[in-house]
Amino acid sequence: MRYFIFLQCCFFMCFVQAQAPYGAIRGVWVTAQDSVLDSKTNIQKAVDNCKKAGINNIYVSTWNRGRTLYPSAIMMERFGIAIDPRFGKRDPLKELIDAAHVENIKVHAWFEYGFAAASGDSGAYLLKKYPYYAAIGLDGKGVEKNGFTWMNAFHPLVQNFVKSLVLEVVKKYDIDGIQGDDRMPAVPSTAGYDLYTVAEYKKEHNRLAPPANHLDSNWIQWRAKRLNKFGKDLYQSVKAAKPNVLVSMAPGIYPSSLQDYLQDWPTWLREGYVDYVIVQLYRYKLDEYEKILQETIQRVGGKKDRLYAGVLIGLGDGYRIKPELLKGMLELNQKYDLPGEVFFYYSALPKLGKVLKRQ
Repeated sequence: MRYFIFLQCCFFMCFVQAQAPYGAIRGVWVTAQDSVLDSKTNIQKAVDNCKKAGINNIYVSTWNRGRTLYPSAIMMERFGIAIDPRFGKRDPLKELIDAAHVENIKVHAWFEYGFAAASGDSGAYLLKKYPYYAAIGLDGKGVEKNGFTWMNAFHPLVQNFVKSLVLEVVKKYDIDGIQGDDRMPAVPSTAGYDLYTVAEYKKEHNRLAPPANHLDSNWIQWRAKRLNKFGKDLYQSVKAAKPNVLVSMAPGIYPSSLQDYLQDWPTWLREGYVDYVIVQLYRYKLDEYEKILQETIQRVGGKKDRLYAGVLIGLGDGYRIKPELLKGMLELNQKYDLPGEVFFYYSALPKLGKVLKRQ
């Protein structure tokens, strides 16, 4: 009986590998709030824990609260701060890549903050030095949402700044992939009322100003297409620099991703300027998880082999998923033939252990 189950598992894994172009991913996000990057010892311990839990991909925060988590020549030139000061003269990104690659674990540079400049006061210096970087709402004030202060994702100079950070990592490191999330490419749908974006809109609409209703469907689509264009350019630029570096995105659930952050990620998949998406299917009940999983699968059409589930296993406020719930979510992912999942986030991983592995 055990041998039969083993053969079933082997068949499933081979089937996934054959069908999904990027294979069976079992990943985890490492945030800047984790203590993982604080020392080489912590990094090695985290890699060991990931190996024991069957993790084969690590998505590590690389851009957070207006700071890079690696020594950046671009940040040094523009702002005089090469790396988040907590890391001193270390290079935690390289240390993680080196340790993970020894264990055949892939590492992806996760540009966690994307077009979000700041959270609270941290990172606010970006907009103080370059005020035109700021996203502007209908009231003429800077855009804030969910505790984040945002940059103008439509402005070409801001886009070039963010892209330059991504390409710096791609060219400098033996990285396996780069990743954006619900903040790249993204901006709150209340944004777009700055002088540059309004002028661009008027050029295409007989000098008419954008609608005052930020949820106007045509206004939503016009801005989303601008972000789509950036995403396509970013994808092509990464591939031109290093063709083997993967480009993944971890957006929110559609269509709220479009309505709230102008992220039209089904188009990214359909038009081929993202290798795969990890949708944040963050739910606290199994029936709700299955419902949103079914809806998301319908959104991707024939691209299900490029869809991975983002699974919430813990938060900084003390939430930890119950093993029974996690097991149920993993079983649903298998039931619907998803090629894998990525867990948010690492701090909850050590205590969950073998539960994270698919059976």
